[in-house]
Amino acid sequence: MQKKVTVLSLSASLSLLSAARSAFCFLGAMLFALSLPAEAQPSRKLVRIGYLGSSSGLTAGEKDFVEELRKRGWIEGQNLMIERRYWENRVDRLLTQVDKLVSLKVDIIVTNTGTAAQAAKAATQAIPIVMVGSADAVTQGLVISLAHPGGNVTGLTNISPWVTGKQLELIKEAFPRVSRVAFVTCGGSRTGLGFPGLGEKYWNEGQDAARIRKIQLLRVTLRGPGGIDGALGVVIRERTDALLVADCVQVPPAEFIELAAKSRLPAIYPNGRFVKRGGLMSYGADQKESFRRAAQFVDKILKGANPADLPVEQPTKFELVINLKTARQIGVIIPQEVLMWANEVIK
Repeated sequence: MQKKVTVLSLSASLSLLSAARSAFCFLGAMLFALSLPAEAQPSRKLVRIGYLGSSSGLTAGEKDFVEELRKRGWIEGQNLMIERRYWENRVDRLLTQVDKLVSLKVDIIVTNTGTAAQAAKAATQAIPIVMVGSADAVTQGLVISLAHPGGNVTGLTNISPWVTGKQLELIKEAFPRVSRVAFVTCGGSRTGLGFPGLGEKYWNEGQDAARIRKIQLLRVTLRGPGGIDGALGVVIRERTDALLVADCVQVPPAEFIELAAKSRLPAIYPNGRFVKRGGLMSYGADQKESFRRAAQFVDKILKGANPADLPVEQPTKFELVINLKTARQIGVIIPQEVLMWANEVIK
């Protein structure tokens, strides 16, 4: 009888040992799974943003865009991928780059110009489009109205009629003898991008601002490298004193800067990217702030907002940038009081 009890105890012990071994193996498997690298773990969907830049090179604004997204939980290389495409101010190249981004089925397309937004909108009505800036989103046909965009495009627009007046005022403050200013614009595009009405609107606003400041405005069209000599001939023949460059992305900044350098005339541009490439001075929307605001639009859309319901915003911060190196090259002196107003002075 004693032997039978012993056998039963041994069987029970083996059963307990087997159960313990199974539990240990399960616990070990769980610990192993938890110790796997993060990339082996199931993670949230990787978001892909397509960025269309007019010229290559990571700008300060683009860096601020990425940093603002990081603050909001979208980290490049982790849960965010940015497909960067640059069209180098060539509309034919722009159309190709847009097609590439659409074929990649990115979640959002971000553009730094209204022209690029036009191309993107023509290519897709399904992918949300966020503009870092645009000349006039309504006149360009990008949105129905600023308050109610009504489509897949939203973001920021630079429409501010008083800015042209401020640019002429700065030219007059810096160079009091200026009385004839060439209003330099770019030629139309054969691709259908761009709206003739926009150029006319800018021209009319410029004339109104010039009239108030007793400045005669002369319209000059620059159609790219082949058009520099022709534009230069008009500027010299009409004896203009300065250049006011319109917001145009269909001609590379270098061409406008070359026109100013050849004529040796002071020029004011729509934003700081011209000045950082050799232009004299610029006044316009703060580019870094615009990129930060654009990132906020992207964040809202990624979290479920409908671009059709996100009002298009106008810039609230503006900046004056001056290049003293260029001033020395063309032989002009910027008054100290104007330099004091500058947000950035390049020496």
